[in-house]
Amino acid sequence: MYLAEHTIEGRKKYVIRDSLYDPDSQCWQSRDLYGLDRFPWDYIQYPGGNAFYIDESVCQGLADQGLEYDLCELEELFWRFIRKDIRQKIEPFYSRGRGRSRKRKKKNLAEEQVQIFDKRRWYYLRCGFTDMSRVGSIPLRYFKALLNKSRDETEQHFLQLEKSLNPREYKQYVYTIFDLQRYFGVSFAGSIPQALDQDELDTYFLKDLCSLHHDKLFWTGYKKEEKLHEYLVRYAVMFFDNEFDGGSAWHEYLQNFINSKRFHRPPSPQTTVVMTEIVEIFGVKEEELKAMNKSDLTKLFRQKAHELHPDKGGEHDEFVRLAEAYKQLLRRKE
Repeated sequence: MYLAEHTIEGRKKYVIRDSLYDPDSQCWQSRDLYGLDRFPWDYIQYPGGNAFYIDESVCQGLADQGLEYDLCELEELFWRFIRKDIRQKIEPFYSRGRGRSRKRKKKNLAEEQVQIFDKRRWYYLRCGFTDMSRVGSIPLRYFKALLNKSRDETEQHFLQLEKSLNPREYKQYVYTIFDLQRYFGVSFAGSIPQALDQDELDTYFLKDLCSLHHDKLFWTGYKKEEKLHEYLVRYAVMFFDNEFDGGSAWHEYLQNFINSKRFHRPPSPQTTVVMTEIVEIFGVKEEELKAMNKSDLTKLFRQKAHELHPDKGGEHDEFVRLAEAYKQLLRRKE
């Protein structure tokens, strides 16, 4: 069993479902077991102390479906809706038995595989890696948590895992799991997607998004939808409603690039870039630079980086000064 979460007209609704293997179609399918509407916590009863139990109406509803289940498995579905003070007190004891009594589903050769898109999502969310070149060679056992699940259960699983993402990494996450860097032949495509042609990047993303939407193998066992699959809509929102993070891997790449060039020559005694030089580097008046927000400044940097990067025929020193000027302006705005 699993708890499915859907947003309908801006409101979340929940329903208990399970995945069943259909031998006729040779695929996993999902079925509704019990609807919880908008408030799953209303089905949790607190008799006193640190005790809790799931309302009898839920248990009876599952019994009416002829479903055999373990009480611990049912409680685990509601775990994140239990009062926080009680969760904190019983977590050390409760976690020891979680999942132990769950019956292991029988594996079938027909589903002993994992879609590449699922692999990339799992690899990023578990390890935080943006380099997807190794995904194809990772043993199947690493992805065992994705086996024996319907497409709906798999998507619900990722939906919960993605809640741990920081909004600042939404766009980088989508860029990585769709492996969009494969469309660009420049070396910085994996490290500085901000410097790529964003209109071109948008086009490739939409192409892959539509391709995944029409992928019958990927959506095996899931109802067909004419409009964009509801589980793909969130990736369109993540990609178009957010900007690439200006920190972490990007700044690390820039700093490594700068240090690698300085290794071959004495470092410049000038530790900062004067405003007159910044104006010359960016080709924008000082007043305009000061008026820009972080997003506008990043867009301007992206444009200049695309022009000055050595892979595009630019000079190393010019690119280094551009990176230093950009970081200096960011510090001032922060």
